Amino acid sequence: MEKIPVLGLGTWKAAPGDVTEAVKVAIDVGYRHFDCAYLYHNESEVGAGIQCKINEGVVQREDLFIVSKPGGKDLPLDRSGMVIPSDTDFLDTWEAMEALVTAGLVKAIGVSNFNHKQLERLLNKPSLRFKPLTNQIECHPYLAQKNLINFCQSRDVSVTAYQPLGGSSEGVDLMDSPVIQAMAQKHQKSPAQILIRFQIQRNVIVIPKSVSPERILENIQVFDFELTEQDMNDLLSLDRSLRLTTFPTAANHKDYPFHAEY
Repeated sequence: MEKIPVLGLGTWKAAPGDVTEAVKVAIDVGYRHFDCAYLYHNESEVGAGIQCKINEGVVQREDLFIVSKPGGKDLPLDRSGMVIPSDTDFLDTWEAMEALVTAGLVKAIGVSNFNHKQLERLLNKPSLRFKPLTNQIECHPYLAQKNLINFCQSRDVSVTAYQPLGGSSEGVDLMDSPVIQAMAQKHQKSPAQILIRFQIQRNVIVIPKSVSPERILENIQVFDFELTEQDMNDLLSLDRSLRLTTFPTAANHKDYPFHAEY
């Protein structure tokens, strides 16, 4: 089975003019996992950064785990970027993705934003040929996703946390949390490093996004300390089911995932 490096570089909202250099810096400091998507409109620039480092001999292609997500004419997208199989079921869409594995075009396939009922339905598909390697979901202490993570891991499906550093919503910024600020001070780390380490200790893959060389380096310097059990419980206690990415234009679709409890 393919293995996903536990820490990757997210490229959502990374401007094409910035992301090539960001990818080069990331490879130089040790990143081997890159999260991309057709919708991000910067995949060619990500590829340019990767190709540059391959040409320099810093890495080989087989060293890298590169994630993409379909879109455009291949699979219909709603305006928010959520894959919407308009005249088919999402299980049919999965079969189309399985064909990519069979053809040797990709090594593994996964899902994103699946709730536990949708994942169960996929895993119970009688003709399932390839299990999803991961379920990529929004996850941070304000949306801890404990039940969904437990469900995925109990079914041998890994979890990848996007937006792990949170963000501002209705004046709420995760980085301003006194709990996280105090924890960062205690461990002599940044709030971002605390949030990344939190996911790693939950056996969750984490893909913080940055184009700043300083932050790209800082975000990978999370393997020289450990959060205590009390730290982990304190972070989990911040959960308020605050979802920052809601795909509102897809809210009325039959496969909209966020109406379920988890």
